[in-house]
Amino acid sequence: MKIEKDRVVRFHYSVAEAGGEPVETSREREPLAILFGHGNIIPGLEKAMEGREAGETFKADVTAADAYGERREGMSQRVPKKHFGDQKLSVGQQVVLNTSFGPRAVTIEKVGMSVVDVDLNHPMAGKDLQFDIEIVDVREAQAEEIEHGHVHGDGGHHH
Repeated sequence: MKIEKDRVVRFHYSVAEAGGEPVETSREREPLAILFGHGNIIPGLEKAMEGREAGETFKADVTAADAYGERREGMSQRVPKKHFGDQKLSVGQQVVLNTSFGPRAVTIEKVGMSVVDVDLNHPMAGKDLQFDIEIVDVREAQAEEIEHGHVHGDGGHHH
């Protein structure tokens, strides 16, 4: 079965900055499961996966524009230190900050006595990425999965 919109794809991946060592992999855990064609993964990886089948392994080079976007200037924000709880903070550290729009990965730029300056760009923004992909399986999505916009069950969302 080929990968196309409204199909559930389970896959393993490793990702690295172009020319670098892998920074993340799924190979020590369950494969990632996504509802294909619903924006659940970066656009460049979705393009590279379309039309492939279970059992295929391949490499995909994804430009920053088709991954997490280019870095944008002026994305710094000053946040009261209390929003970080008891975490030890250091410049360059990446932390998840709970915002009114949900959790967001930020990078610490400066730590003051009562406030912290953070960079709101995604940590991988502005980076070209290289993926190693192994398609584990492909199946038709259930109507409820399509309605909800995500996978249920193994590797997916549990209600």
